[in-house]
Amino acid sequence: MNRMGHFLLAAIALASATPSVADGPACDLCLGDSPASGEQPLHIAVESGIKFSRLALRGKDDGEAQIDQAGENRVGPNMIDLGGLSYQGRARITGQPLRPVRIEMPPKVMLRSPDGAEAELTDFVTDLPPVAMLDQYGQLSFAFGARISSHGARGGNFRGRIAIRVDYY
Repeated sequence: MNRMGHFLLAAIALASATPSVADGPACDLCLGDSPASGEQPLHIAVESGIKFSRLALRGKDDGEAQIDQAGENRVGPNMIDLGGLSYQGRARITGQPLRPVRIEMPPKVMLRSPDGAEAELTDFVTDLPPVAMLDQYGQLSFAFGARISSHGARGGNFRGRIAIRVDYY
């Protein structure tokens, strides 16, 4: 099968419920050890994961594509967008009303397909302001995007988990 026949379908599945500070010390999504006395613990829920449209490699070399925080798609010179539904990820944070929070996206996430092919997500972007703050109801929603890069010029239906870290300032 030639390289054009390998479709790079990247549907990123993210956990819709994640641990919170109150769930115990093993929280991998929170920066702090525990909330201060009387402070509500932070919770984060991924409302939708990143979904790339159907992509194909143009040749024998690896390629890349990107979805930004506004949902705009871009493909690199060695990738072809074959169309289909794509959208940026969305997450919601809840906690103490009117508190500023720090949100950290990972530097990279490895994605794997059922047949063992790998791809990588990097260059995460969000629509968050420089200082993010929970609203009067203790909520903050944001969108995020990333760049996907193929590895070994192999395609597949890729899945992975994005560990979003959050803490009060």
